[in-house]
Amino acid sequence: MAADGPVLGATSPTLNHDDFSLYSYMSDDELMQLAIERSLTETQNNSTTSSAETTKSSSPQRRTEMPRPGQRQTPRPAPTPCPANPPRDKNAQQPGTVSHFITGNGKRMLAYRRYDGTLIDIKPEAEEEADPVLKAIRNGDVGTLRGLIKKVDCNVLMPNEYGWVPLHEAAQYGQHECMKALLRVQPGMINKRTLKDQTALLLAVSKENEECVMCLLEKGADPDIANNDRETPLYKACEKENPAIVAMLLNHGAAVNKNCIQGWTALHEAVCRNNLEICEMLVKAGAKISTPNVYGITPIFVAAQSGNLDALRFLLKNGADINSQAADGATALYEACKNGHVEIVEFLLSQKADANKPGKTGLLPIHIAAQRGHDHTDLFTFGSEHNTDRALQIVSMLIPATSKARVRRSGISPLHVAAERNRDEILELLVESGFDVNAMLSDDRRIMYEDHRSTALYFSVINNNIYATSMLLQAGADPNLDTFSPLLVALRQGCISTVTLLVEHGANVNAYIPLHPTTFPATVMFCMKYLIILKYLMDNGGDALSCFNCVYGSDPHPPLKTTPSERTHYRDDQTTSRNTCIQFCDVVSTDKYSPWAGPIIDVLLDYVGNVTLCSRLVEHLDSYSEWADIKEKAMPPRPLVQLCRLKIRQLTGIHGLDKLKKLPLPGRLIKFLNHEERMLDL
Repeated sequence: MAADGPVLGATSPTLNHDDFSLYSYMSDDELMQLAIERSLTETQNNSTTSSAETTKSSSPQRRTEMPRPGQRQTPRPAPTPCPANPPRDKNAQQPGTVSHFITGNGKRMLAYRRYDGTLIDIKPEAEEEADPVLKAIRNGDVGTLRGLIKKVDCNVLMPNEYGWVPLHEAAQYGQHECMKALLRVQPGMINKRTLKDQTALLLAVSKENEECVMCLLEKGADPDIANNDRETPLYKACEKENPAIVAMLLNHGAAVNKNCIQGWTALHEAVCRNNLEICEMLVKAGAKISTPNVYGITPIFVAAQSGNLDALRFLLKNGADINSQAADGATALYEACKNGHVEIVEFLLSQKADANKPGKTGLLPIHIAAQRGHDHTDLFTFGSEHNTDRALQIVSMLIPATSKARVRRSGISPLHVAAERNRDEILELLVESGFDVNAMLSDDRRIMYEDHRSTALYFSVINNNIYATSMLLQAGADPNLDTFSPLLVALRQGCISTVTLLVEHGANVNAYIPLHPTTFPATVMFCMKYLIILKYLMDNGGDALSCFNCVYGSDPHPPLKTTPSERTHYRDDQTTSRNTCIQFCDVVSTDKYSPWAGPIIDVLLDYVGNVTLCSRLVEHLDSYSEWADIKEKAMPPRPLVQLCRLKIRQLTGIHGLDKLKKLPLPGRLIKFLNHEERMLDL
């Protein structure tokens, strides 16, 4: 390869030594791609080369030949890269990406990084030749500036690509003497705006250049010209929390109630930063205490939201409405509860803030406070204990101030909110305070949930929160109020602890699903794979007999509907079917439960007398040889001892068996009556 470029017409150029040193980080595939790109570039260059250049290139060229075996290679200087290479300037010598940034001193820098983001080097950016006027302004060289602007060809009104004129630069860099020199020559440019509608006054305020601000105001700058976000110099001064500049602007007639694009006034900004000195100046200058922004948020709302107690006291002292509501209906108390500001809530309540004003969603401050705290499943979250303590304090303060009648009208209890968010400590506090543990969601709130849940107990069960479930049940929660029984939820989750709690507190062990009719309890359907839970339900009054009531009996059963289309067709033809409800034999024949059919039937047979198995159940028991004894067990007549056990259980009832334990009966008999005979040591 030629030292000064590739051989013309070469179709497979190779990479020289510089290439490998420059692109050593590349893989073989990436190097190959680079070579292909160079080949395409050279082909294009060759097609456009002039005849004169071709003649010149025909002169002898220095070539670097590979040394023959045994030949010593003469050291040569590093070859010049070919024109197809990337530019060899100081910025291109570093592979990867180049980013620009400005230091705190205003110096422009370049950062070189590899493609993986690793920093390679940082260098000052090559400065373009600066305009002499701008250079003099940035250096504060007033003498040079005066000499330049006196020249005929100097136009200080000519803006740059951003709409800046020299006066803007002087304001930006805090050069008030330069500013005076410029205004002496062109006083009419004092209110000239940049492309972002920034005046020199606004730039000086943003940079807190007090001398420049005073100079511009004294020269007649308009203090009310806003930028394209409608932010005035006064608004910016409040944002910067600079009372001296605020005083200058107010003394020169700045409008105190002008709104920015979001509707915020200077007072909004001062309250947000809890700066009482500026707040007092603004109010004395005529600032309106309760001006709302575009969202209906007044300064008192901002103080409560930000937790600024001093500003809140100041506003109330000057006549702010403590119960003013934002566009979404939220009050200052509502927002303080939402953000967990304990001191703000305490102060607002002491000033008779209304705790019964709902937002547009109908939620009261106590609902919002009940959402705070930490999830019982996330006890180690940083700061969560502190959040819970604050939420407990706020809820405890709101309880006496909240009307329970108003809570009922809201259609949702704070118990629902606390249970849904797993706020166990808050839930316990609400229960102890007398909130109704059986409060139901209103219809409009219930339909927001697919399962149409109603009670706080349901929320705790579906969250698998055993502690909250136990707390609510002990406080008197009824486990049978929801459309879809909480017991069915617990069975579907396979949580024996929750199932036991619900059954012990009176949950209906024979619950059905209203929109999914079956001839047997839905509780049986949800625990077919959990034989221990199935036996527990049967021990506590489960209806096993309904599982053997098949309308087809010994007759052939219709084919199972396994696909969605078949099931839809089956529902459409229900009028011609003997039964419109799903039967036990249909469910146990599905792929999900058929491998368990024998053991399921075996458990259920312990709780029934003489029954006849339908033809489909017989087919299941015949499908496995080890289930033959189960089929034999079902053959009538059942043993007399089994029939006696059923009769005794029927007479004594579920809870009557506890009384039998107190009678002088043999332990084996007690266990038999309790269906514990399989545990006997025979």
